[in-house]
Amino acid sequence: MCFLMMETLSFDGDIISLIYKIGDIALIGLAVMGQNLILNMNDHGFTVVAFNRTVSKVEEFMKNEAKGTKVIGATSMENMVSLLKKPRRVMLLVKAGQAVDDFIAKLVPLLEKGDIIIDGGNSEYGDTNRRCKELAAKGMLYVGSGVSGGEDGARYGPSLMPGGSPEAWPHVKDIFQSISAKVGKEPCCDWVGPEGAGHFVKMVHNGIEYGDMQLICEAYHLMKDVLGMTQDEMADVFDDWNKGELESFLIEISRDILRFKDSDGKYLLDKIRDTAGQKGTGKWTAISALEYGVPVSLIAEAVFARCLSAMQGERIEASKQIKGPATTKYTGDKKEFINDIKYALYASKIVSYAQGFMLLREAAKELNWKLNMGGIALMWRGGCIIRSVFLGNIKQAFDKKPDLSNLLLDDFFKGEIQKCQTSWRKVVATAVTLGVPTPAFSTALAFFDGYRSARLPANMLQAQRDYFGAHTYELLDNPGKFIHTNWTGHGGNVSSTTYQV
Repeated sequence: MCFLMMETLSFDGDIISLIYKIGDIALIGLAVMGQNLILNMNDHGFTVVAFNRTVSKVEEFMKNEAKGTKVIGATSMENMVSLLKKPRRVMLLVKAGQAVDDFIAKLVPLLEKGDIIIDGGNSEYGDTNRRCKELAAKGMLYVGSGVSGGEDGARYGPSLMPGGSPEAWPHVKDIFQSISAKVGKEPCCDWVGPEGAGHFVKMVHNGIEYGDMQLICEAYHLMKDVLGMTQDEMADVFDDWNKGELESFLIEISRDILRFKDSDGKYLLDKIRDTAGQKGTGKWTAISALEYGVPVSLIAEAVFARCLSAMQGERIEASKQIKGPATTKYTGDKKEFINDIKYALYASKIVSYAQGFMLLREAAKELNWKLNMGGIALMWRGGCIIRSVFLGNIKQAFDKKPDLSNLLLDDFFKGEIQKCQTSWRKVVATAVTLGVPTPAFSTALAFFDGYRSARLPANMLQAQRDYFGAHTYELLDNPGKFIHTNWTGHGGNVSSTTYQV
């Protein structure tokens, strides 16, 4: 015999009768992203139970944004869990770190074996690895999902990158793929891999985002300070670029930012302090690249550029004391140089994505994850911050050759780089000559030149290491055999232990 239990919630006099166990999913965390994901799920026919640690926010949400929807407001975590169908699905959209662990600790006693906890925040992938193992030991399933697209994406279609316990995917697939962005009819969401794979892919996405944003900033800097262009002129350039190979969300919003005027009729961009913030995902990408030995130099430079921008006080003082070139203005053909900047941006962008996919490939090898690189490119084609027409070419590259070692070796991208190369070098050389910092353009070009070099000067470096530390070296005609030389004649013949970091 089955009984339906009734429970009554009162929010400011409004009585809502709820039938026991009708919630498809619960979501904890009613900041902007959480609220918008709930409304997105509601639009797609799912019954969502909303909860927030500060319960008054639930009441406000139910009276305002969620009014007239099927969303159910919960008065406590116990109440929230009691309203869910089995297996229960609970999604967290809270601050990464200890807050996630605290909520998990409170949820576990209320849940049963087979229930699912989903972390939709920007958690560090190592934490997700740990949480998957800890919850598996309790018989529960854990999903760490990257969510990208900001406020608008959450409301109308984000890019979702779920990973974790594979057994959880059939239970969340319909919800996730229904609410995600679509490219054609394809959802920008698919299962990424085990443990922290979803959060790792989101971390790399954010790292590439750092690189893209820095590249656009450098293009803006060159147009503004070297070519002396007005904001309307620059906006027109970005508008034109957004109709070709550079078409993307970030180019589009950069155009809109350049055109935006404050309430006093003056451009808002000129009033914004030139100190950039960051939430850590770019830094995590750079740290992971060092851990796995992958030269993700462009993303690292983008992180350092933000760090340098934060030193505004020192920069202002230094500008008064340290002088650069006598002129910072370009005297050549303006229209031609704008086109050069476009191609420098495009080539550097190719390098940024190539480096990001290099890191994904190496992490997959080290952690025994099977990552679908073409599928990841598709997930990023819509909804997310780095969405662009460019990602279609990346998907095609991996569709043609799933084991492609580097995007720079794909025929399409080899051709595009060749098309850009002269302009790219001209822009970097001009920037250096005029004293305008272009760390992302420059490091992208340096990586490209290093990657295409059959021989690098690391032989000198290895000889130096052996000279002062007996770290050994290998000979070209006998790789794999490590040798130490007594360079000074009065050193020993004992070598240091050989190891790789």
